[in-house]
Amino acid sequence: MKLIIAIVNKEDSSDLIHNLNKNNFMSTKLATTGGFLRAGNITLLIGTEEERVDECIEIMRKCCSQHTQLINPASVNYADQLFSPAPVSITIGGATVFVLDIDQFIKM
Repeated sequence: MKLIIAIVNKEDSSDLIHNLNKNNFMSTKLATTGGFLRAGNITLLIGTEEERVDECIEIMRKCCSQHTQLINPASVNYADQLFSPAPVSITIGGATVFVLDIDQFIKM
């Protein structure tokens, strides 16, 4: 058995969970917050057989797309003058996935 921990963008989560359920992957959804942008994420815990890990990851690959977004960096106060840096383009979305071995999987 494997435990898949997937951290995905909140906006991709509904489509991902729908497609996982459609393919008989059950998941537990946790609301989490990213450290860099402090943006909403969803962390999914998915227990599955080792033979189905690649299938699960492929579903994630199709549902969790990366895209760019403009963000405004924090203003800087220098010598009592407030400076606002130019917006910066960053890549968000996609998924961060961990696959762990588990000794026991009990569903009660």
